[in-house]
Amino acid sequence: MTYKLEILSIKILTHNVKRFRISKPNNYNFLPGQATNIAINKPGWRDKKRPFTITSLPGDDSLELIIKIYPEHNGVTKAINDLKTGDQLLLEESWGKLTYKGPGLFIAGGTGITPFIAIFRMLEQQNELEKIKLLYANKTSQDIILEDELSILLEERVQFILTKEDSSKYKKAYLDLDFLRHKIQNKQQYFYVCGPAGMTKQIGLYLKTMGVEERFIILDDQ
Repeated sequence: MTYKLEILSIKILTHNVKRFRISKPNNYNFLPGQATNIAINKPGWRDKKRPFTITSLPGDDSLELIIKIYPEHNGVTKAINDLKTGDQLLLEESWGKLTYKGPGLFIAGGTGITPFIAIFRMLEQQNELEKIKLLYANKTSQDIILEDELSILLEERVQFILTKEDSSKYKKAYLDLDFLRHKIQNKQQYFYVCGPAGMTKQIGLYLKTMGVEERFIILDDQ
């Protein structure tokens, strides 16, 4: 089923990421971490669907989408960047296997943090965040999404990693095999991985190389 939903508010989060709050259909069901296909309800764009994660919680009054804009590409996100409050988006039913299975390590790159945001918010409500850790990699500090919220939620259990910037505040590193071996002692826990497709696949292979059982490895399926 496809829903026509109104944009209620728009907020700039980083230099190329925006948060959209949109109206919520009655009885719309999803699990924290799941995504949906979105299109713009304007001529020429209605059939151009793209997957985006829902970062709000099922009990919220509205839906939240955190979307990275690619202005250099003449595509959907560039068109989304031009939208205003009152414009409409087309939204389909939710999907995705990147949902919470149990305590563990979350590994995110860039906008790959978005499914984890909803999961962390859910766990905060349930008072179950203490067994969660996060490694969050970005190119520069300007790319970090919702740094303040993640720091409040996870405190010392989050490490922000930069690949292209030297900083005394953040760790400069790559999420390669040596780095993960240094960080991971407990292999009998869940490992949630979301980021660019190549990164997600490679980290999944690193975890297997380290001896993590496949049942503990949960990779993004977008």
